[in-house]
Amino acid sequence: MPHNFRSKLKQGELLLSPLVTLSCPETAEVLSDVGYDWLFLDAEHSTYSPADLLAIVGRVGHKLPCLVRLAAPEEVQIKKALDLGAAGIIAPLVNSAKTAEQVVSWSRYSPEGTRGVGLGRAHGYGFSFDDYLAKANEEITVVVQAEHIDAVNDIEQIVKVPGVDAVLIGPYDLSASLKRIGEIDHPDVTGAIQHVSEVCQKHNMPLGIFGVTVDAVKPYIEKGFTLITVGVDTVMLGHAARKMLGQMR
Repeated sequence: MPHNFRSKLKQGELLLSPLVTLSCPETAEVLSDVGYDWLFLDAEHSTYSPADLLAIVGRVGHKLPCLVRLAAPEEVQIKKALDLGAAGIIAPLVNSAKTAEQVVSWSRYSPEGTRGVGLGRAHGYGFSFDDYLAKANEEITVVVQAEHIDAVNDIEQIVKVPGVDAVLIGPYDLSASLKRIGEIDHPDVTGAIQHVSEVCQKHNMPLGIFGVTVDAVKPYIEKGFTLITVGVDTVMLGHAARKMLGQMR
């Protein structure tokens, strides 16, 4: 974990990433050379297996930090992502402080947590075991997602959980939980986002958000959001190909 990503996040640096969903390591490798600050590896909505994640992190993890969005906020999911060498995890559907506490505990070794101790790629397959254990609790990043009205309602307690490093708002799932699916500009949705934003900023909790376009995320950067995911690998590929084909036609 040579990137000090957690430290940069806490210092309020603007950290930009695309959403990476394709399982071929070459896609991540191309994106890692563009100039992004980190890569958001989406194991929730993609077809990623642990082997896919291992191949990607093994290919690009030395270039820039890779954070894995888990399929669910579960112990085994966290253990596998961290043991393969991810710089941190993004836990979806963290709708309560209790869930946030569990996620942090599963991400930290004793005495700060209950993360299982094993030998994996993160530990140099044993050759850097002691060094990794000495630094992991300090360097592993834990991001929780606020993407349901229940998380909005409990955000005052979620941000107080020790070890939560940032809150990432998921506007689309949030809109669905408000029965406004896809209507991310509806006042109910923007009001919920505003509440989360105000609470996080009051407690100096770094904020993140996802948007498909630059126009979607720029207003949030202006509001102080720093953990930014913009664009999706598949969408960027399709748009670039369509634009080129249109120019040729």
